[in-house]
Amino acid sequence: MQTTTLSFNNMHNHGSLFSNVLKARRESFIVQRKWDLPEADGMEFDQYDTPQSRWIAVHEFGQVLAGIRLTPTIAKCGMYSYMIRDAQLGMLDSIPADLLYEEAPVSPNVWESSRVFIAQHVPAHMRADVQKNLMMELVNTARAQGATQLLGLCPAVWGRWMQRIGMDTVPAGPILDIAGAKNRVVQMTIQAALN
Repeated sequence: MQTTTLSFNNMHNHGSLFSNVLKARRESFIVQRKWDLPEADGMEFDQYDTPQSRWIAVHEFGQVLAGIRLTPTIAKCGMYSYMIRDAQLGMLDSIPADLLYEEAPVSPNVWESSRVFIAQHVPAHMRADVQKNLMMELVNTARAQGATQLLGLCPAVWGRWMQRIGMDTVPAGPILDIAGAKNRVVQMTIQAALN
């Protein structure tokens, strides 16, 4: 099992891994969860997949097992910033505006994690290892980008799971039903996760 962080600067070194991540996202979010998201050529994408973001893939033998996207909260692309903030500002119909307890941060030290998925085909006996590899690479990549905190909209149960593997997370918003799934914004302190 390998874990790779992709950026626009290095994706050419990893063959089809980036397109395979977007294909796996399509399978997870559009096919399985039935979310109404943009897609083309069998890949899911949105306005936040820009050169400002990073994508983490857990993969094995050319198959993507899990993925996540990281975006700085200072990102700007046209009228968009980052998903959680734009949702709070009422710009996204699919995510409730009341997803945070406080105003969405805009800081070079805070990054957003989004589009978190574990592929359905990952067997039960591998899931914990896949999740741990994904979260550890998330922390390492965020830290390398200068982040001290992460903000992520994820399945509500993930906050408790991340705490079990030693990551300091706190709820940053209420549990919400988004497209039939219980989700919540959690905040994670990077330094605490690495100690």
